[in-house]
Amino acid sequence: MKRVIATLFLAVLLISLGWSAVPVKAEETLTVYSYDSIEPWMKQIVPIFEKEYGVRVRLVLLGDAGQVLSRLIMEKDNPQADVVVGIDNSYLQKAIEEGILIPYKPENAKYIPNWIIKNFDPSFYLTPYDYGAIAIVYKKNELKNPPKTFEELVKPEWKGKLIVEDPRTSSTGMAFLLWTIAVYGDRWPYYWAKLRENGVIVVKGWSAGWEMWDKGQAPLFVSYATDPAYAACEENSTNIGAVFLNNTAYLQIEGAGIVKGSKHIELAKKFINFLISKEAQEKLPLTQWMYPVNKEVKPPTCFAYALNVSKAKVVSIPSEELAKNTDKWLKEWTAIMVEGKSPEEVSPTSSSTSTTASKNKICGPAFLVALAVVPLLLRRRK
Repeated sequence: MKRVIATLFLAVLLISLGWSAVPVKAEETLTVYSYDSIEPWMKQIVPIFEKEYGVRVRLVLLGDAGQVLSRLIMEKDNPQADVVVGIDNSYLQKAIEEGILIPYKPENAKYIPNWIIKNFDPSFYLTPYDYGAIAIVYKKNELKNPPKTFEELVKPEWKGKLIVEDPRTSSTGMAFLLWTIAVYGDRWPYYWAKLRENGVIVVKGWSAGWEMWDKGQAPLFVSYATDPAYAACEENSTNIGAVFLNNTAYLQIEGAGIVKGSKHIELAKKFINFLISKEAQEKLPLTQWMYPVNKEVKPPTCFAYALNVSKAKVVSIPSEELAKNTDKWLKEWTAIMVEGKSPEEVSPTSSSTSTTASKNKICGPAFLVALAVVPLLLRRRK
């Protein structure tokens, strides 16, 4: 009898404390994979999303974009993420080919200019949320006459003075590799062999490279055209300069997508739509130092200090070539830069080029209009 009374008392107590034998539905959690340097933007916008939808966002940061993609591929038979943020045009085709994404065109896509959609992913496996252009950056008080061409960069006076990111782990590094391929075509291995011989410094990702460059360990760094805007906005300084080599520019467009196998599809859709909302996009320029894709959002006035892409020849590599050759190019890069092989050993080529800046520059009318109306004054830490 005492045991029965005790049991009843315990039951009443637990009920009074809010416990029930019927399971209570846990707060819905959305898992988002991205790269380290996106954290400042996410810190500002995730709380807004969580409050609006009454959910929790679990942000998993995995180094750089290349590492994020590798993790998704590794987990594709047992996906752990719902959304991926930060796959750019350099890795886009590989992500699609690996079958790790499902297409979704968000309602807010109507605010994205057509030229961005056309030159990124019209199928919307990934929705673009920002874009920028890579450049060689330097400090004006240290260099009065920085190199202005790819060939100048491999001259003896610049030996050991350039920091680049590893294209296997960094989307910035991958963009720089593709920039050289767009300019040199099939002869690009010979150019990289020259960089190796000239003591180029290769780092894992953008953050590591920025730290080295900022500490003065080398005067030149592969970064972004909006670095001067960053210095003007954040440091009230005009000391950072940027250069488009050969007066060419390689654009980087970043996107977000729903991971195939997500257990929270509807919530994932809401998050993708939120990323390109005016509310989220307004917080992007001064945290990501890239240009927002939402055409209703204008960059801060200090972005006028950024290097103007509209004055350069924009080069690219067609998506079909990227899909066909990316893995091959990375293996060849590894053979040259890590294994120390010669270009002839890696990929014997003739003097002719099949992929050149003149053949592969973006020259559609929509793109030219976009450049004329909205100069790309861009940058980003990645």
